[in-house]
Amino acid sequence: MVEITIRKRPRTEATITQRKFFKKTARGKVIKVLRERYLRDDVGCGIQSCSVCLSSQDAAVPLSHTLPASGSVDHPSFPNGHFVLPDTNIFLAQMDLMESPLFASPIIILQTVMEEVRHRSLPLYNRLKALLKADEKRTWVFYNEFHSGTAVVRDEEESPNDRNDRAIRKATSWYNTHISLSRPSVRGQTKPIPTVVLLTDDAANRQKAESEGLQCMSVRQFVEKMPEASRTQLADLIAALGTDEIEPTRVTSGRQQLYPDYFPSSALLAGVKAGQLHQGHFNANQYNYLEGSVPVASFDKPVLLIGRENMNRAVQGDIVAVEIFPESEWKAPADEVVDQEATLKNDDADDTDENASDDEETRAEQRALRADAARRVAKERQPTGRIVGIIKRNWKSYVCHIDSTSLTSSNATSLSQQTVFATPVSRLLPRIRMRTRQAPSLVGQKILVTIDRWDSSSRYPEGHFVRALGKVESKDAEQESLLLEFDVPYRPFGKAILDCLPEEGDAWVVPPKSDINPDWRDREDLRELIICSIDPPGCQDIDDALHARLLPNGNIEAGVHIADVSRFVHPDTAMDNEAAARGTTVYLVDKRIDMLPALLGTNLCSLRPDVERLAFSVIWEMSSDAEILNVRFTKSVIASKSAFTYEEAQIRKDTPTRTDELTQSIRLLNSLAIKLREGRMKAGALNLASPEVKIHLDSAESSDPIDVEQKQMLETNSLVEEFMLLANISVARKIQETFPLTSVLRRHLPPPSTNFEKLQDILKKRKGMSLDVSSSGALAASLDKCLDPAEPAFNTLVRIMATRCMLSAEYFCSGSVGKDTFGHYGLASQIYTHFTSPIRRYADVLVHRQLAAAINYTPLHPSLHSKPHVERVLDVVNRRHRMAQMASRASVEFYVGLALKARGDKQVVTEDAFVIRAFRNGLGVFVSTLGIEGLVTFKREIQFDAENYSIRIPAGTGEEDVTTVAVFDKVTVQIEVEKDKNTQRGKVKMTLVKPVDARSLS
Repeated sequence: MVEITIRKRPRTEATITQRKFFKKTARGKVIKVLRERYLRDDVGCGIQSCSVCLSSQDAAVPLSHTLPASGSVDHPSFPNGHFVLPDTNIFLAQMDLMESPLFASPIIILQTVMEEVRHRSLPLYNRLKALLKADEKRTWVFYNEFHSGTAVVRDEEESPNDRNDRAIRKATSWYNTHISLSRPSVRGQTKPIPTVVLLTDDAANRQKAESEGLQCMSVRQFVEKMPEASRTQLADLIAALGTDEIEPTRVTSGRQQLYPDYFPSSALLAGVKAGQLHQGHFNANQYNYLEGSVPVASFDKPVLLIGRENMNRAVQGDIVAVEIFPESEWKAPADEVVDQEATLKNDDADDTDENASDDEETRAEQRALRADAARRVAKERQPTGRIVGIIKRNWKSYVCHIDSTSLTSSNATSLSQQTVFATPVSRLLPRIRMRTRQAPSLVGQKILVTIDRWDSSSRYPEGHFVRALGKVESKDAEQESLLLEFDVPYRPFGKAILDCLPEEGDAWVVPPKSDINPDWRDREDLRELIICSIDPPGCQDIDDALHARLLPNGNIEAGVHIADVSRFVHPDTAMDNEAAARGTTVYLVDKRIDMLPALLGTNLCSLRPDVERLAFSVIWEMSSDAEILNVRFTKSVIASKSAFTYEEAQIRKDTPTRTDELTQSIRLLNSLAIKLREGRMKAGALNLASPEVKIHLDSAESSDPIDVEQKQMLETNSLVEEFMLLANISVARKIQETFPLTSVLRRHLPPPSTNFEKLQDILKKRKGMSLDVSSSGALAASLDKCLDPAEPAFNTLVRIMATRCMLSAEYFCSGSVGKDTFGHYGLASQIYTHFTSPIRRYADVLVHRQLAAAINYTPLHPSLHSKPHVERVLDVVNRRHRMAQMASRASVEFYVGLALKARGDKQVVTEDAFVIRAFRNGLGVFVSTLGIEGLVTFKREIQFDAENYSIRIPAGTGEEDVTTVAVFDKVTVQIEVEKDKNTQRGKVKMTLVKPVDARSLS
């Protein structure tokens, strides 16, 4: 019999192989977690041809994914070669530098560092993972926590941060010893031994490393000793953090405190929990840079912040903690345009006089605030307060241009470091101070800048240059800057994603019908149905198609057929993860940023005519009055008979001589759509409006805009809209019944009545009209009565203004909110989702998966049974959806500007416009024919009547010779295009021409 000996591990060894840490549960309880850690000595170092690790290196790992044997010999300080081993803070603060192609040193990334980065910042952790996959980088992840020679145990009095620093130093020491052992001398000849350099900006960590005999450097020391070819550009990428190596700019050194210090984090959280402080997102005011607001749950109106001191270094989108002033100190929002460029035109980026300039700037701002305070309308007061802390920063890379007036030297060959202002494209952001050696060459270019810090003694945040995007006003640079500005992912699809596509590529076809073929399992054959699609001109990603036919029993069968994207995009694949990260397709004027690879979006999933395609169908049986008698959901195979534009379908429907089956189907669909719309309107659905224009391009190749016109809405637009709405509502009911806790739905919450107060007051005073906002039905009825017989466009204008009082619709998980909040206010529907556009919206892909499970076609993926998972995904999708809308609008504005500039080169452009807002020093106007808003400003004093939303403009030399212009008045404006100081794009400038020629006042 074999003798078995059981050996008990010594207690001293157990402390090395066990990891203890504390974890906070979802309910806030802190628990101790003890995990067994198995140590080994065969974890490979990742260096090519290492004689010590030869047996433990994975032979399957390609050489391009390992570290070169001699490291890099390009750094003058290390002639024998070197590797860099960065600590955690390097990746947290200097990721732009590490990502740069110019930073060519081989990088050793420790497991300790990876875990700490993941714990501190998920976005940076994702960037770190992308860095590991980058083809141009040589990186290796070393699992030091599992190697017997590098694992460390936290000492009794040691902080987690100190323990991790010690683990990093120990791994650095091990690597240097390991490399020496792998290169023994042969016949007295010593081989060159490369050095592993610890990169850290922590002075205390460097001192300890030096005392242990390790080679270590700060990032700045390492970069400044590099060859000049790469040093100049890499030096600009170094984040401006408060380390001892980085001297503060002269502006911040020795400067008096300009902003109050933030409360400690513990005080912020306790204050919010106790209700003494309020949490919300900071929103800057695009018209007045000295004013901002923070919407909070405790008040109907947002908390008003007046002055830089009360905004206390918050940047657009930051999550902040706000302290509310006593009600006696509440104020009203400003009614004057206050421009940062005009108020601070003499500001100096690198002012040598440390106090005089700030005093001058402060006085200028205080004058503006005092003048404004005296004019604020008392009755419009709202909660007012100050920011006392930042709960979460929203800092990222911003598209900017260098303010040429801030340069101290414009010599193109000068490489001296200058402190300059980077002016962001967005008016909602402050100017950013940055130091660069490339300032003269960057003037006139769009650049990317990251904010690093904002000290209480600095008027502006400090940041660093990331990269240049291209020449200002060049189409490529403008397109890229627009995508970056709105955080639109636009990188090409990687190999892992493209590997998820069918192997046959564009040769893939629906296989012949067969009982054993999985593509035909439980699918209905609808290829003989007379199905067609109706879309905008040039549409390639055709998501939806429709049909209608009379049934023998006298009822009507109507069907909506949606591309079966979930057949090709499977959960937990690279393509699914990328689609979830992108969230939506983004439509710009001359290009489309796809959510899915083009092979799917414009080919295999697109419901092209005369091609068999896989679909997901919703089919109703209806009465002739559009009453739904039955609905069924089925996977199907269809063959669309035609792809119409809205105009083509309208012409076909309206041509009396057309009597073919396809035309009859369109007419039948239209008759049902009219009745469906009537039913929705009776239920209280809103008929809102948004300014939409169509831009005519010279050609697909040049994409130069030649003209702009309003989009015409046809009956066929409404036809498609009604059936898409009906499909979405029917699917929402089905998935919510089946998956009540995790169904993906969309809701539109009723807006607070306070949102409409200003519009109600304007309508009452200017037009004698009332707006009932007690329900969506009452609002719809009121909007129908807002008519001006002399001006047909007035009703559309009121609807546009009412739309802006609404809350945004959002995706949500059904188990996360009360059922009484499921409704869609604008559609007057109790439940709603998005099912009809899976090619371009990721939420629809999730809904397809849930519907397929609801009809027992496939089991539901476990992730869609998890409420937290669904919530996380929908948070991303909601954000991407908002950003895509803003990017699309910005693209239209850019091209409208180009078209107007081309038109203005030939003639003076004048257009009719409506006044939509009155300021103390100007008017906000809306030009419906171009779908754009503009600001008419007056430099000379004018009379402002805040109570009646009007201004009085001098029309002649006499005191009585004045003209009154008020909100809703129709005026004529002259439109020019000039270069905007912020965006450096063509900016539309408007000047009042009628009823009074105010060009001399502007």
